[in-house]
Amino acid sequence: MKILLIEDEEKLAQALKRGLEFGGYTVDIVPDGKKGLTRASLHRDDYDVVILDLMLPSMDGHEICRQMRAADVTLPILILTARAETDTKVDLLLSGADDYLVKPFSFAELSARLQALLRRPSQNLPEKLTAGDVELDPSTREVRRGDTKLPLTLKEFSLLEYFMRHPNQVVNREDLLNHLWDFNYVGFSNVVDVHVKNLRRKLGGASDEGLLETVRGVGYRLHA
Repeated sequence: MKILLIEDEEKLAQALKRGLEFGGYTVDIVPDGKKGLTRASLHRDDYDVVILDLMLPSMDGHEICRQMRAADVTLPILILTARAETDTKVDLLLSGADDYLVKPFSFAELSARLQALLRRPSQNLPEKLTAGDVELDPSTREVRRGDTKLPLTLKEFSLLEYFMRHPNQVVNREDLLNHLWDFNYVGFSNVVDVHVKNLRRKLGGASDEGLLETVRGVGYRLHA
């Protein structure tokens, strides 16, 4: 899953990014309110959730929430705030936030809140995903093919989950890069192909495209 973190405290932002990426998320940081709103609006399909600090340069969290919702950006929003007053919490929810977390907070609590938000997508999705005899459990991050547990890396797991949430659809490489790598990614152009090759090998054979098909010149399609 990919997170947009709008936070101007650099140390906090970097600490959150490291912790979230260790947990398998991809994280983009934007340290400015207006720029964060622009990123969320223009790239709404690239993210799964927004973590938003309440106090930001150029535009505060309240206004960002209001403008995102006015622009029909339906991404879940989790606000970080130092203010614990009931009125503040109510105002945050009324402005369009889905949840809030009062500073200081534990990383375990942040992770739990994110998991709760990601279990409430705009469309009801199954807790476990299946394609043929492959089963993926997002909550435990386990993948099995038949009775065999597959030892996937975090990136391979993310790729497979993305494919399984878009079954029988052609997914192009740009979509995968936008969704699973951070906004400033700079690397070799066939990074997606390398990870897909490794994923396919672990699924049961590099030459067997019965489950995960390469659509030449376009991308990939997972047959469910």
